[in-house]
Amino acid sequence: MHHPGPPRFAAVGESVELAPRQPEPDMAAEWRLAERPAASTATLGDGPVCHLEPDVPGVYRAAVSTADETHEQVVRAFPAVTETARFSVTAKDFDCDGDTADLADRAIVIGKFNDFTMGTHWAERDGDEWVIEADLPPGTHHAIFSFDGSFESTATDEATVEGPGRPRVELTSETVDEVLVVSADAHAAPSGSEPEVEFYLDGRDALAESAVIIDGDELRVPREALPETARIHAVAVAERHSVADTLVIGHDGETGEATADDTATVSRPADPPAWAGDATIYEIFVRSFAGETVDTTFEAIERRVPYIESLGVDVVWLTPIQASPTRHGYHITDFFDTATDLGTREEFESLVDRFHDAGIRVIFDLVINHSSRDHPAFQLHRAGVPEYEDYYERIPASQDVSDVDWAGEDAPGHYFNWTRIPNLNYDSLDVRRWMLDVVDEWRDVVDGFRCDVAWGVPHGFWKEVRERVKADDPEFLLLDETVPRDAAFAENEFDVHYDTDLFDALRDIGTGEAPATALFEALDATPERGYPDRAAHMRYVDNHDEDRYIDECGAAPLRAAVGATFTLPGTPMIYAGQERGVEKQRGTMRWHDGDNALTDFHRRLVDLRTDYAALRAPAVRPVLHTVETDDADRVVAYERTDGDETLVVVLHFGDGTATVSFDTPVGDTDLLSDDQVGGDGTVEVGDVVVVPAADS
Repeated sequence: MHHPGPPRFAAVGESVELAPRQPEPDMAAEWRLAERPAASTATLGDGPVCHLEPDVPGVYRAAVSTADETHEQVVRAFPAVTETARFSVTAKDFDCDGDTADLADRAIVIGKFNDFTMGTHWAERDGDEWVIEADLPPGTHHAIFSFDGSFESTATDEATVEGPGRPRVELTSETVDEVLVVSADAHAAPSGSEPEVEFYLDGRDALAESAVIIDGDELRVPREALPETARIHAVAVAERHSVADTLVIGHDGETGEATADDTATVSRPADPPAWAGDATIYEIFVRSFAGETVDTTFEAIERRVPYIESLGVDVVWLTPIQASPTRHGYHITDFFDTATDLGTREEFESLVDRFHDAGIRVIFDLVINHSSRDHPAFQLHRAGVPEYEDYYERIPASQDVSDVDWAGEDAPGHYFNWTRIPNLNYDSLDVRRWMLDVVDEWRDVVDGFRCDVAWGVPHGFWKEVRERVKADDPEFLLLDETVPRDAAFAENEFDVHYDTDLFDALRDIGTGEAPATALFEALDATPERGYPDRAAHMRYVDNHDEDRYIDECGAAPLRAAVGATFTLPGTPMIYAGQERGVEKQRGTMRWHDGDNALTDFHRRLVDLRTDYAALRAPAVRPVLHTVETDDADRVVAYERTDGDETLVVVLHFGDGTATVSFDTPVGDTDLLSDDQVGGDGTVEVGDVVVVPAADS
């Protein structure tokens, strides 16, 4: 069945890719626009993969014919809420050496905005400024300007677009007198108005619209009218629309957990696995892990599993292990085999088995936005072999921002200065089939995918990947690299999301550019962006793409920042070496000369979060306090509660020890260190203190 999938929800002007699923070699697929709003002039192009750009609000219906089948894709377009944002820098803003008087008339902008990907957009010179404008949604957006597309000599600017956040919606169901009742609980964004709810059925199911009654925020359908599978979708609509929520109704134990009527089942396909909320992730940059004089191989990592096990972590994320000419591994030359310097496929599977024996899941770094330009498919593509002509994105040579002399009159699409990793063309069914085969190759070997450059791959493809991997293993984890974070990837796509808001806030706090209370603003950004309440978020201070926190902010702020990732809601992640005091971004693991005290600090944080359910609960409440000594801006305090258990967390991002007093009594024993830290409502905090509330 090649049905293109669930209804799609977009804003006017946003391009929605439409593609038949489960593509087959040489299959034919033809699209037509069967319905559009009366005022629309939107059209669909030729080809098996099309892009619909809604030009007015309303419902669009696109039909695709494949062989003897015709399927319909519904696209609901909502009004766009955007404003023109202006970004500009001057020569003195650039972090570069030498004379800047002769800088170029154009600068490439290499940031990525929520709805506007840079890397192929030029800022034009206007007198002493380089300026670019873009229509952007509400929020604060950052632009990075560069003259050569690299991150070495750059200048930055930010612009804030005022406006409402995105509402949220959650579906629940019950059976009443043989009628299935689906209720939508809609929540306004902190800066938005109360939303209404719209329900949508799924074209893959045999549920007739005539059998359904919709009354406000409820949908009702007689049990006898339900087909074997029925998917119910809903969006909350205010000034902006929400991420859609979905329920799948099945029969005879087909899916999910039984309802009150034991012949029907209900599942929530967008929810993350329950284990993800309790997990701690440990990222290994594979080629720097074994040490200074030992080559890192799968066997070498396997011999070090006892150390990883001693940390108490639940999940290991391995940076790419496939064939690649680079140390970091993100330039893939063979998607179906392991890198020879790391070991054989059998040795990799042995490593996975060893982790599993230790009770540790393994996340595989899935790189499917691009390949290496040394991949045979790209070489055949550029050399004009007909079978590969549509495997990679093509742009006019006049739009190319690189200094590469590409063959032909066009150039490959790529982001930033990544000329060695051209973008795959997801308008090609051959590419979609190829990458689905890659997914199938590894999904039964590992427990999840961390998806590199997730923001570069179409939403429709991720939705297909999710259904594909979850059909056989609902516990399989999908982690997105979406920078900056974007709630659209939570709509039946990913389980866990990079929290770039908290990451940025902790960096600003660590350098002294923001007070410690800025972490509350970062947490508030999650509902403002429209993430569903059930979505999971990865909280981290380091990863392989960023300068080390300890190098940028120092050792004292590092402990407090790590303490935040373990005592705030979310899924904490440790980047290997963070716990050993490694200062280099992708530096070699410090085994013989690492910081053992810092390592033990991480172990105790993992144990503490495991032992106290309050630290894994969703809510955070600021606690009134007074900083008796030290800078008040370097201290933050908050409560974490689960049932009758309430803990008070105090973080100190400064040097030395701060004395902090509270209006109400708190415990005098730090649960993290077992040390006495005060009494009578006062605590002494060096970096992180966790004490019981007085009545807990």
